[in-house]
Amino acid sequence: MDAERQRIGGTDRQRWLAWGPYLSERQWGTVREDYSASGDAWNYLPHDHARSRAYRWGEDGILGICDDQQRLCFALALWNGKDPILKERYFGLTNAEGNHGEDVKEYWFYEDATPSASYLRGVYKYPQAAFPYSDLVAENARRQQWPSSFEYELMDTGVFDQGHWDVRVEYAKRAPGDTLIRLEITNRGPAAAQLCLLPTLWWRNTWSWEPGSEKPQIVQGSLPAGGSGVRLQASGASGLPSMSLLGPQPDELLFADNESNAERLWGAQSTTPYPKDAINDYIVNPSGADRSAKIARSGPRTKASLVYRLQLAPGETRVLELRLVEDSLVTQQTPASGQVFAARKQEADAFYAQLPLDQAPDSHKQILRQALAGMVWSKQYYRYCVSAWLDGDPGQPPPPAERQQGRNAKWRHFFASDVLSPPDGWEYPWGFANWDLCLQALPLTLLDPQFAKEQLQLIARDWYVNPNGQLPAYEWAFDDVNPPLHAWAAWRVYNMDAKMSGKPDRAFLQEIFQRSLVYFTWWTNRKDPGGDNLFSGGFLGLDNIGPFDRNRLPPGYQLFQSDATSWMGLFSLMMLRMALELAQTEPAYHELAFKFFQNFVLIADALNSFGDGTPEAQLWDEQDRFFYDVLEHPDGRTERVKVRSLVGLLPLLAVDSFPAELLDPDSGAFGERFQAFLKTHRAVISQVVDLTDAGPSAKVNTTAGRVLLYLVSPERAKSLLARMLDPNEFLGPYGIRSLSRYHEQNPYYMQLADQSFELRYAPAESVTRDFGGNSNWRGPVWFPINYLLIEALQRYDYVLGEDFRLERPGQTPQTLWQVASELSQRLIATFEPGADGRRPCYGGVTRLQEDPSWKDNILFFEYFHGDNGAGLGASHQTGWTSLVAKLITQQASWQGREPLRAASDAPASGQRAAAE
Repeated sequence: MDAERQRIGGTDRQRWLAWGPYLSERQWGTVREDYSASGDAWNYLPHDHARSRAYRWGEDGILGICDDQQRLCFALALWNGKDPILKERYFGLTNAEGNHGEDVKEYWFYEDATPSASYLRGVYKYPQAAFPYSDLVAENARRQQWPSSFEYELMDTGVFDQGHWDVRVEYAKRAPGDTLIRLEITNRGPAAAQLCLLPTLWWRNTWSWEPGSEKPQIVQGSLPAGGSGVRLQASGASGLPSMSLLGPQPDELLFADNESNAERLWGAQSTTPYPKDAINDYIVNPSGADRSAKIARSGPRTKASLVYRLQLAPGETRVLELRLVEDSLVTQQTPASGQVFAARKQEADAFYAQLPLDQAPDSHKQILRQALAGMVWSKQYYRYCVSAWLDGDPGQPPPPAERQQGRNAKWRHFFASDVLSPPDGWEYPWGFANWDLCLQALPLTLLDPQFAKEQLQLIARDWYVNPNGQLPAYEWAFDDVNPPLHAWAAWRVYNMDAKMSGKPDRAFLQEIFQRSLVYFTWWTNRKDPGGDNLFSGGFLGLDNIGPFDRNRLPPGYQLFQSDATSWMGLFSLMMLRMALELAQTEPAYHELAFKFFQNFVLIADALNSFGDGTPEAQLWDEQDRFFYDVLEHPDGRTERVKVRSLVGLLPLLAVDSFPAELLDPDSGAFGERFQAFLKTHRAVISQVVDLTDAGPSAKVNTTAGRVLLYLVSPERAKSLLARMLDPNEFLGPYGIRSLSRYHEQNPYYMQLADQSFELRYAPAESVTRDFGGNSNWRGPVWFPINYLLIEALQRYDYVLGEDFRLERPGQTPQTLWQVASELSQRLIATFEPGADGRRPCYGGVTRLQEDPSWKDNILFFEYFHGDNGAGLGASHQTGWTSLVAKLITQQASWQGREPLRAASDAPASGQRAAAE
């Protein structure tokens, strides 16, 4: 076992994980910090206030680290001599300011990371010219008049044409509690330039909210014998050892307090003469008359910066080395830092070399490594106590009364104080998003199976889950409904972990199963209003995929959703899977397994046959050979919402196979119940399995001892897949589009109450302001659904095998495994340099495509242009897009090999199928 796996798998695991990149990239503009009456989080604490206002629930910084309770934080601050403010955090536009919603206007890249954070490397690109804050705001506001216009990015301002700084940060842990820091600054400009670099140490403000609470401190300490440079000592936090930051002698040493500048913000008296923005004001106002009087030169304070003024020639690089270490370890003899960094880098190489990548090209290995590095770097400490947030803190003004009936008011039990994996740290910094987290649990398992399992367990714990059984969706609105992927994710992680470790974690599976029972019950009680096994979950994360807001129907209307019903079919199938696995050692689970088989059968019947024979009431359209949502009007009239979108393809996801022996009446309780159910519900069961025509003694057809269970029969699946693989509809060069290209020339119109709606194919950013504008499901390629479709094709293929092939124009008929492999490669190719050396994800951005200091750094966007693969939406939403790492390992594992199919190797009960 390599050194990194020993760290995350050994008895010292928690000590190694005690420090990491858990510092958020944005705290301002989040729900947690919003104490407004209106719930307008973006404007209550905007970027302009962030430097001056002490945060209540967390901290943010540039490429920083903190302990796992975010008590003590370290990050960089920078000043190029021209900016109006110190660069202490990334800048971006709020939801109302961006022409496609919120949008970060900075460039930084996660270059490498290990799961224990024993090694981290990232780089920030800081302009040498004045940062164009006003220009970015004004131009994006102007472009709001033209929804189809591109976003105005930092690169578009021309600021990088005048040169920039590469600010590279590396962390290497010598031991738990002892982190070496290397800051590498390179002048990428045409002339000599000066940079003011401020490594900063500060305490999260935990003392302002309750009178008399403990206040830690930072002071200048004495150096150990023979030492040189400077030492900052931080102490006084409960549960955290006293720490020291050691570094070379700075040009200046500045102190302040992490407390609000009440005078600037509210015209009131501050609680300290040296508030949070004192260091900012001192640095950026060198000619101020009373400048020195507003900064502290010594402690004790709660924030301190080492100031290094660097003058670098063009192309010159300067390196500064620091050390953040527990005081008890300060005097220990330390190996030369170069040896530690070299060792940790080699260990990172060894860690990734253990992944199944022998057959992968170097370009795939580079993509995987940066994708997984982003998963580590994006971890954040997340603290949110809803009851305290609703009621306010002692000694502080009470929140407005509207909060008690507003956002998350029904989640008073919710309390989080954990390291979580959010989709990204800036444009989605809200701790977690339920279905995002479920999807990113798979790439997290490649890194650290225990962390992936703990994340899934955590969001299902009592202090997260609503007492009614609902899992929280995301901080902005816990009440929203996300696709119920929790059981699917747990089953996938369970199998991946078992394959990697050789030991299935049945205790984990049992816990998730028990908690999923409650969540399943919530869905059936709350989201099946007619008791018809047709579900309505609202937009379900697919945002503006429909012509109207599916979360806000006019009174009297009811929407029966193909996607909600399909998600519940998949949920049932995963619960069946888990119950059968647990039944191998506890036969009582056979009864529960059959319950979920029965649920699946009834859902399939509703999806395929609902409506008492009335065509417009059925989700399946026989003429179009496609699934649609069905809208019921107040007068009882029904109509199909005939939009060709992913909504109609999602029924394909609910498919799996099982040992045929399970259905034998002599095999146990499940077989007995199945045979009895078959006698009375043959017509219904025939929609989910292939039955023989043997009259009342009908049996299930099997392939090499396995039976295929599906929402969509193979015959109907061929029709759906023919449309999905049509380049004029869903198939784009880099994956399956979210909306058929058919709607480019054939927009869909409908009338709902007194409103008219139009839906048109839009392959790039949204052309409407629905859902904030930058969440477009009307054409772009989204990784999560593509990944799930690939997995579904593999599961169909596992039983149908070589004899089931798709006819495609101009091509040899393909097996479903071959189609899945092709789709995988299209998705991977989004990030891969083509024959011209250009990565599709960077579109026409020349600097990102050609500049040697930029082009090998990869961003993992939220979604991608449906026609050319250019990255769109959040630029650092590594989250579910890091599923590309799972595709890469799978492609490498099967390179040059035939898939393991039931026809050639029927696994016994408990073994893993090929698609696992």
